[in-house]
Amino acid sequence: MLTWILLAVAGFAAGVINAIAGGGSLISFPALLHTGMASVTANATNTVAIWPGTASSVFAYRKTIAGERHRAVVLAWPSLLGGLAGSWLLLHTSERSFRAVVPWLIVFACALLALQGPVARWVAQRTGSTAARVPPLLFLSQFLISVYGGYFGAGIGILMLAAMAIFIPHGLQVANGLKVLFACLINGISAVYFLGMGAVRLPEAALMMMTSVAGGWAGAHLAQRLPARVMRVVVISYGLLVAGKLFLD
Repeated sequence: MLTWILLAVAGFAAGVINAIAGGGSLISFPALLHTGMASVTANATNTVAIWPGTASSVFAYRKTIAGERHRAVVLAWPSLLGGLAGSWLLLHTSERSFRAVVPWLIVFACALLALQGPVARWVAQRTGSTAARVPPLLFLSQFLISVYGGYFGAGIGILMLAAMAIFIPHGLQVANGLKVLFACLINGISAVYFLGMGAVRLPEAALMMMTSVAGGWAGAHLAQRLPARVMRVVVISYGLLVAGKLFLD
């Protein structure tokens, strides 16, 4: 019973955190590990659990990215292919190898989350490109980011924001909208693959899916009162504690 309560609370917390600052997987993924679930299975289950929250965010940005249809379609391909490649790579990584690399992935995700503020300010200042074309290097970088997204995923939003700021400077709102869309595609194709391969613990995923959606709704309201910076500090601190424990295990 306590395990289910833990997962419900973790799913809700992840939804709140994703709505305010991002990085909710740094809460939900360790919670799944804490139940004794294998790390590969926990990662696959977490991907399925957090996808509905990402999908709902796309709807919120639909008007912001309405004029970016060409770029969205072109970059959807590396997002889907990269996400699928990363998912395949995860399921072909041994449990022992993945468990060894998990602490480093969590530290990397914490570092990305710490850079979110500076990256967002930089993106906000990068305006001026109105051409609809997609540079080849952006196509390649989106594929590589998506491979990481399918494999682990925490922090992909920051990587995508930085890549778009470099190659198609368009301001923070548009970049955020595209980032959410591509994250939805990456997580979506990964979730479908994991489900198809039977790599997901469905009861746990269903519970966290429901509570994360509720958390996302609550987080949208809480965001008006709680600074994102405070939430980022809490999540990063927790993530580093989890990584430290995993290093010692």
